[in-house]
Amino acid sequence: MVFEYAPYRYLATLMTIFYDPRCLQYFSPGHPERPERIGRTAPLLKDRHPEWEWQRPRAATDDELLRAHSRQHIERVVHAREDFDLDTPLYPKLETYARHSAGGAIEAARAALRGESAFSLMRPPGHHATRDRAMGFCYFSNIAVAALDVLQNGAERVAIWDFDGHHGNGTEAIVAHNRRIQFASIHQFPAYPGTGAKSFANIDNYPAAPFTPRNEHVHVAKHSLEKLVTFKPDLLLISTGFDAYVRDPLLQMTLEREDFAKFGEWLRNIDIPVAVILEGGYSDELPELIDSFLTAWQS
Repeated sequence: MVFEYAPYRYLATLMTIFYDPRCLQYFSPGHPERPERIGRTAPLLKDRHPEWEWQRPRAATDDELLRAHSRQHIERVVHAREDFDLDTPLYPKLETYARHSAGGAIEAARAALRGESAFSLMRPPGHHATRDRAMGFCYFSNIAVAALDVLQNGAERVAIWDFDGHHGNGTEAIVAHNRRIQFASIHQFPAYPGTGAKSFANIDNYPAAPFTPRNEHVHVAKHSLEKLVTFKPDLLLISTGFDAYVRDPLLQMTLEREDFAKFGEWLRNIDIPVAVILEGGYSDELPELIDSFLTAWQS
């Protein structure tokens, strides 16, 4: 089995969480991507894991964003005057929030390459944002920005494991046909955004029908991660979404908290640096799901 390695030599005793409480300052009434997702998670993690280190991420620069996005797209985010779509509103100071979320992903990726365990607990999420479009609650493609940053700064190959319940269409669109990146997404199909039905080139998609039995889902997730490991990346980036949870309001999937803990256990036994970037997850149990995943990874 791929996961039957010697102990994970990169795993440090230190977990670094990149978090800025200013990411809680924007909201739209009734919108599922709400501040409480992060606002309830941060104190829970601080209480249960006082030894973990917390750092505020910096803002991503234009040069860093331009590796994944067009200049026109960056300008639209900076100077937006109206909502991007019904799911993706315009907020005051949107540029600040989006740049710091992308910066959190960059900092987490760089920390992982230094041998740390790193998690970006930021909003807005990113995996739906394409090179030229904000969509699906996402403005910049945080994980694609991070992947392209580390490739520019010493890494030769990067793998991206996206187990968010929605397809990471933006990540896919940005990294497709890049031979230095291998991307895998396990997601409900059909569901928003309606993509991810087929695999091609460096893209491995694993569409799952609504109400797929959880054991089948977990089996596919394990297979997808095993395949990424065979790519022998210098870094594994994870789009960590928790909307495949059985009680998430946006999807019809069946995972339980123990399954996310199992995902964390797998990471403990692979010989690759890992950085985790938060994407979706909209149930009230999100803080517990995140803690189960991170605790299993670090145990």
